[in-house]
Amino acid sequence: MGENIDLISEIEDKIKTVRTRSLDLSFNELLDMYKSGELIIDPDYQRLFRWSVGQQSRFIETLLLEMPVPPIFVIEKEEGIYELIDGLQRISTYLHFRGEHPDYENPDYNDVKAKFLRLAECDICTHLNGLTYKDIPKTLEIRLKRSFIRVEVLRKESDSRLRYHMFKRLNTGGSKLSDQEIRNCTIRLLSPDFNNFLIKCSQNNSFKSCISNISQEKIDQKYDQELVLRFFAMKNMRDKYLHDVSGFLTECMEYFSIKSNKFDYIKEENIFQKTFKILFITLRERAFSPSTKTKKYLSSKFAIYHYEAFSLSIAKYVDKLDNLNQNHIKKLHDLLESIKFDDEFINMTTGGGKNYAGPLDARLQFVDERIRDFCDEL
Repeated sequence: MGENIDLISEIEDKIKTVRTRSLDLSFNELLDMYKSGELIIDPDYQRLFRWSVGQQSRFIETLLLEMPVPPIFVIEKEEGIYELIDGLQRISTYLHFRGEHPDYENPDYNDVKAKFLRLAECDICTHLNGLTYKDIPKTLEIRLKRSFIRVEVLRKESDSRLRYHMFKRLNTGGSKLSDQEIRNCTIRLLSPDFNNFLIKCSQNNSFKSCISNISQEKIDQKYDQELVLRFFAMKNMRDKYLHDVSGFLTECMEYFSIKSNKFDYIKEENIFQKTFKILFITLRERAFSPSTKTKKYLSSKFAIYHYEAFSLSIAKYVDKLDNLNQNHIKKLHDLLESIKFDDEFINMTTGGGKNYAGPLDARLQFVDERIRDFCDEL
């Protein structure tokens, strides 16, 4: 009985830390708020605008047919200033149809001519297909402007961690965003410092060269930033890793963001830079390419097991490996290449069932021992 009372009391206490209100706003009001800076769509969110033309068109069709749409969620940054945390696709679609979406203002965007969405794939009212906002009748223009949507506002007085968890839960079920994109957006509600640090490290030239065989699609999904996170997570909290990589990386990012005093940014960035400089001058773009048993590189492929084993092992001995002379660089290149071509290492890094703590430790030990011996001979 006492436990039930404690549980109810805990729930009630948490409820008290959440301050919300609901508004019914027209899409035209939301457009005006966006243009005047009263509705903020963070640049990181803007780059996640992914709906296809067909999906966007059907949403506009939904508004014109006065069908119900789900609410959007915002957080109050200051009185009267809201930041969108859920509803990006819907708001962005309306902005696109009105010719106001920021992506289409960018002269580098590869489809500037599509500044005004041209409707396509509308399957209820097919006469809409081919029309832009400028083409629709005045009656429909007014109807669209006056279409209302429920806006759920999380007030600024609310606990910041609960705001974070609300966004996280809104954006992790059935979302098409990558894990790292979701992490980037949600962590900013706790603290942007660690997220900004990951972005900065991902722009390091040596790092970018070493992972250059990753596809542009993966880069667009922030996989490069996830690899930076993976480096620091495995380096500093590997004892917490069991099997679920995604969950582990999220927990580490949360921890480093909340406990920023536990993370020495200057020291860690220095280790990161030196590690990937060494990998670049020895293996270059083949740093994380797997190899075959016939001693040939699969240069177009990126192997995450190689990434972990080589980057973490180099990082461990980075002070001894820094500022090598040309002779030592050649010897280290030969050593790292011999590891890649070793049959035992190839078996350790190919096939399924190796994405958990035991096999990871074995891979790291295999590389670590050889680099340690190399350092002992310096």
